[in-house]
Amino acid sequence: MMTVLLSIGGKDAQAVQAKTYTRLDPVTREVASVCAAASLEDVNNTVKAAHQAFVHWANVGPSERRTLLNKAADIMDAKSDEFVHAMITETGATGPWAGFNVMLAANHIREAASLTTQVGGEVIPSNKPGTLAMSVNKPKGVCLAMAPWNAPVILGARAIATPLACGNTVILKSSEFCPLTHRLIIDCFLEAGFPDGVVNLLSNDPSDAADIVKALIEAPEVRHVNFTGSSAVGRIIGRLAGENLKPALLELGGKAPLVILSDADVEGAVNAAIFGAFMNQGQICMSTERLIVDDSIADEFVAQLVERAAKLPWGNPRDQVVLGSLVNPEAAEKMHQLIEDAVSKGAKLVCGGENEGAMFSATFLDGVNETMRIYREESFGPVKSIIRVKGDEQAINVANDSEYGLSAAVFSQDINRALACANSIKSGICHINGPTVADEPHMPFGGVGNSGYGRFGGKAGMAEFTDTRWITIEDPKQHYPF
Repeated sequence: MMTVLLSIGGKDAQAVQAKTYTRLDPVTREVASVCAAASLEDVNNTVKAAHQAFVHWANVGPSERRTLLNKAADIMDAKSDEFVHAMITETGATGPWAGFNVMLAANHIREAASLTTQVGGEVIPSNKPGTLAMSVNKPKGVCLAMAPWNAPVILGARAIATPLACGNTVILKSSEFCPLTHRLIIDCFLEAGFPDGVVNLLSNDPSDAADIVKALIEAPEVRHVNFTGSSAVGRIIGRLAGENLKPALLELGGKAPLVILSDADVEGAVNAAIFGAFMNQGQICMSTERLIVDDSIADEFVAQLVERAAKLPWGNPRDQVVLGSLVNPEAAEKMHQLIEDAVSKGAKLVCGGENEGAMFSATFLDGVNETMRIYREESFGPVKSIIRVKGDEQAINVANDSEYGLSAAVFSQDINRALACANSIKSGICHINGPTVADEPHMPFGGVGNSGYGRFGGKAGMAEFTDTRWITIEDPKQHYPF
């Protein structure tokens, strides 16, 4: 098996010490990929290459940047089969989910391409006579991007596309769970013809992750950090970035509530719940984790929900299934622990609870309350809570009874009522009569609370990856008081 190499300054590279790391297929437990495991010397070389490339790239015109980005997106589409194979093998994803990843990731790159001519500024009236004052948005420099394994192509491409469009150079630190998948993203940009050093990739052994990340963030040349992943790791990233006075964009965990009010379209709510709860086995930061349903329609809703969920095929992602594999067998063990805890405290297992290794069935627990682990913990899997409430006020209170605040959804046929509920829920994203899982490249994407801060997407993303400068053109013969 070929080693997945680093990409430093536009060149493939073994790790300096020739160290490698092996990723196993979560289903077969065979070798999925072998990747170069970077050392601190590799970090220094990569940072240097990205910094040297910045001076030129920052001055490349928007049309050229747009052309290269669009070309990278087209190459990504052409490599779809390679991405699908890599995702299935490294992460246990299903083929449809992997294919969707490629499609949406390419569109993230195309959306970034459209931003190149929008990185501007404005003229601001000055109190000084004869003065032209402006705000101008300028690229920050070297941007460090860290993307996770669960939607690896989407989130890997999102992490670097807008920074590149704004004139920054990038270093993508790949996930230890999918180094080949993330390397394929970089290959798209290199094949598109991006100048040497503009796009770089580091992979690492999990045991070295803390040292590698610390060195990257502390490198003086790195001027911005974006990280998508768990809240626990996000806290570490945010602390390191803050200590080094570097801005960070953190898109972290979630415990998304789907609130079903008493007048909801039950069939529509069930459809949204099934999709939001079980897409990619529930391993999405926006996954529906809590089904908060008004008691007056709860029996009808749960009956339809369970009937649908029980029919969802699950198993080897290479077969025709809806639910493929979790990222590793340990994740399946966590699912059982959450179920056992909830059942021991009064919840009812109404669907699922079965597994074969890392593969797990669609599972619902009814009657979940605040005494149970799953009420607050992000399951990040196909085990979901049903919480019964009485009235809108209690539904909102339960939805907000979480440290997280990424995505949410509300179902009601009274739009004013739904809007009132949506406006009261603390989250960065809220959908009315739709699922909690949704993504559009140009939308402001991010959360509040322990779900992080900052926004990817469109104009919000441009603001993250540029510095606003105040520039004036003044009368050289102006009067001074002394």
